[in-house]
Amino acid sequence: MLAGCKTAPQAPASPEGARVSEPQPAPSQELKPVSAFSGITDPEARAVALFLEAGRVVSHPRCSNCHPPDDRPRQGMTQRLHVPAVSGGPKGHGLPGLPCTACHREANTPTVGATLPSIPGNPKWALAPVEMAWLGRSLGEVCEQLKDPQRNGGKSLAEIQHHMAEDVLVGWGWNPGPGLEPVPGTQKAFGELIQAWIDSGAHCPKH
Repeated sequence: MLAGCKTAPQAPASPEGARVSEPQPAPSQELKPVSAFSGITDPEARAVALFLEAGRVVSHPRCSNCHPPDDRPRQGMTQRLHVPAVSGGPKGHGLPGLPCTACHREANTPTVGATLPSIPGNPKWALAPVEMAWLGRSLGEVCEQLKDPQRNGGKSLAEIQHHMAEDVLVGWGWNPGPGLEPVPGTQKAFGELIQAWIDSGAHCPKH
């Protein structure tokens, strides 16, 4: 999971001039543990079930906002286009005149008078490369993409698992700051699901 500029100091205005508010965060939801899938004896069926559970993280806006197909990061649970209008640029860090770091620091930055209490931040803040875009795609399509070195940044499955389980920018999704809904479960549980999916043959959903 890589990230882009998800939010700006001010939320976009509605036609009536009112700010668009981030929906209130839902209570954190747990991911099913790997042991919950041990009763599925067919390896392919087990792998698919494991990926569908891990897909609750992959498809969550906190993650998919960072993987757009059009170089425009999204914001919030409604996945609106980033305001102000920005581009990830050739390396995902923004353009020379407006880099992501102009707003997104190494940690969340408190705001005054904005809809959200802070601007998201992380030392590795960047937009995912376009070949890793999966916003709007099915989990089956995302799964096949993650397995394809030509579309996953040249990574092996072991490297994909390490990225999911250990990367600090991925970890931001579980600790996005006040007012922002985190992705389900924990990074540890997510990494375990991805590893179990690989161990079961890395089969993908058909849809």
